Amino acid sequence: MGNLFGKKKQSRVTVQDKAILQLKQQRDKLRQYQKKINLRLETDRQLARQLLREGKKEKALLLLKKKRYQENLLDKTDNQISNLETMVQDLEFAQIEMKVLDGLKVGNECLKKMHEIMSIEEVERIMDETQDAIEYQRQIDDILAGSLSQDDEDAVLAELEAITQGDVELPDVPKEQLPEVPEHPEQEPARERRKKKPERELLAA
Repeated sequence: MGNLFGKKKQSRVTVQDKAILQLKQQRDKLRQYQKKINLRLETDRQLARQLLREGKKEKALLLLKKKRYQENLLDKTDNQISNLETMVQDLEFAQIEMKVLDGLKVGNECLKKMHEIMSIEEVERIMDETQDAIEYQRQIDDILAGSLSQDDEDAVLAELEAITQGDVELPDVPKEQLPEVPEHPEQEPARERRKKKPERELLAA
């Protein structure tokens, strides 16, 4: 029967993670032990005072010695906790360094693949072709620039400035020469009168 819930995901917990977890657990246990000892020390201190009031000096002294021994244990547990925390920090930092190294490894592999695709010779060829294209375009620009006079250059610059400013005007269209209108329209020009003969002269002929 197949797995109804699909494939089980692989655990991502590493050996370093387990070690860090164990160290933190030991640290927490030592801290709990310290709390227990501190409570016992306070109880022994109160009991020693009571024994002294009752005149039981020897028992009070023995109890204070026991208390002193437990205080020394607290000092040792402090050092142990400090060592555990230092080790946890070192392991966590080592994990960060491993991740950084893994990232660098992946980056180097990508760079190697890119270098295989684009060799130095290929880059030099592309750069040479690019430089040739730039030089060719420069030669074209020089030829075009040399074919214009200084007046043409000034006119081109002026037109460019006008286009930029939006002040381009349409060229003037020459007006058609219209015939002059005589001041007295009812009078025909003498030339036209000479062409026309009086109507009575035509009838007489």
